[in-house]
Amino acid sequence: MLKTRVLTSMVLIPLVLAAMFLLPNFYWTLLMLGVITMGLYEWAVMAKLKPFVSYIYVGGTLAVGLWLTVATNMGINQIQTQVMFWGVLAATVFWVFLVPIWLITRFQVRNGFVMMIVGWLILLPTWMALVSLREVSPWLLLSIVSAVVIADSAAYFVGKRYGKHKLVPLISPGKTWEGVGGAWLAVSIYGFALCWLLNVDYWLIVGLWGITVLSIMGDLLESLIKRHVGVKDSGNLLPGHGGMLDRIDGLTSSLPLATFFIYFPLYYATWIRHV
Repeated sequence: MLKTRVLTSMVLIPLVLAAMFLLPNFYWTLLMLGVITMGLYEWAVMAKLKPFVSYIYVGGTLAVGLWLTVATNMGINQIQTQVMFWGVLAATVFWVFLVPIWLITRFQVRNGFVMMIVGWLILLPTWMALVSLREVSPWLLLSIVSAVVIADSAAYFVGKRYGKHKLVPLISPGKTWEGVGGAWLAVSIYGFALCWLLNVDYWLIVGLWGITVLSIMGDLLESLIKRHVGVKDSGNLLPGHGGMLDRIDGLTSSLPLATFFIYFPLYYATWIRHV
C-alpha cells in the first residue's frame, strides 16, 4: 500500500506542479473544476443519492461552474467576485462554527438534501480558493498546499511509528496525538525555513499551525462521513490514496479559510459599510 501510495504521488506531483505554474488561468480553472466535480460525485455516492438525483446534482454543479468560468474569461469579473466572496464566507462559517459541533456530536445526517448542501459547502469554496489563491500567486497556493501535504505525511508516518494515544477513536481510530504532534513539528520546521529564506515575519508559523488544525478537521469530517456510510475510501480513483476526496480532504477545510484571511480587509470593509 505504501509503495503504491508513493508511486501515485510521484506521478501526480509533477503533473500538478506543471499545471499550477504553466497553465493559463482559464485552463487551470477548468482543471480544478474537473477535480472538484469528481470529488462531488464521490460525495453524492457516499450521501447515497439516487442515480438520477446524483446526475442532476453533479451535472448541474458542473454546468454552473462552466458558465462561471466562461463568464469570467469573457471579462464579467463581478460575477466571479461575488460568488467567491460569499462562497468563501459561507465555508468559513461552516468550518469554524458548524464542523467542530458536528465532530463533537458525531451527528449522522440522513437527509439527502442536507448532504447535497454540505457537499457544496465543502467542495465549491475549495474550487474558488484554488482559483483565487493561484491568481494572487502560484507560489502562495503551493506554499499552503505544501503545508497541508507536509502535515498529512508527518502525521501518517509519526503516528504509524510512535502513535499510542488515539485522537478521536470513534471517528478515525488510526489518528493519534503523536501523529498530530509530528504534523505540528514538521509544519513548524517548514514555516521556519520559509521565514528564514524569504525574510518574512515568523508569525507565519502560527498561521501554518492554524492550517494544520484545519487540515486535520477536514480529514476528520470525511472520516466521520465514511464511518457513517460504512466505507473505507471515498473511491478508488487514485491507487494507494483512495478517491479524490481522500486526497483533497485537508485542502477543503484549509484553502477557503486561508483565502478568507488573505481577503479579510475586503470582508471587513463590507462589514463596516453595513454597520
